[in-house]
Amino acid sequence: MADPEEHASDLPRCPNSGSGELLPPELRGWMVVLAATGAVEQRLRSVVKERLDVSHDEFLVLCLLAEFPSLRMTRVAELLGRPKTRLTYQVACLQHAGLVTRQSVCGDKRGVEIALTDKARHLLREASGALSETVTEALAHVMGAEQREAVRGLLSAQAEETAETAETAQTAQTAQTVGAAETVGAAE
Repeated sequence: MADPEEHASDLPRCPNSGSGELLPPELRGWMVVLAATGAVEQRLRSVVKERLDVSHDEFLVLCLLAEFPSLRMTRVAELLGRPKTRLTYQVACLQHAGLVTRQSVCGDKRGVEIALTDKARHLLREASGALSETVTEALAHVMGAEQREAVRGLLSAQAEETAETAETAQTAQTAQTVGAAETVGAAE
């Protein structure tokens, strides 16, 4: 595996890493995530084609189905941010290759649900090592210390916000419990 710092001098500077501070940290972090995603997708395309003999978009469908026993086509389209018509074509290709099954949703004549076949599960298991190595190498190539710090900032801001929301909810729950206990105590 490549050393993350090996290519650090080749990496583009983080968005606005200069003195202007035009972009907020969240946007800088998002731009790094987009660049990293693009690099991973670019490297994965050939590995996916070689190992699974499917397109990158079809691979994304397979990955979603690997996480869920089955999904409605509309949900897959939502999760991937793809038009339903394009997804219909991709699923037809996957079905033709014997990698997914399609069936109508019980009680909904328009609903279609898709699931992985055993063949797809087998192929994904066989390819998983090469695919994960490709992702790791692509990220190491595009993410130096400055890029990792930008993403950490994005994630830590999200974690702080989640923690604050949880703390506020806990405080409200405690106040309701105390208020209910006081009401019961006053009624006695």
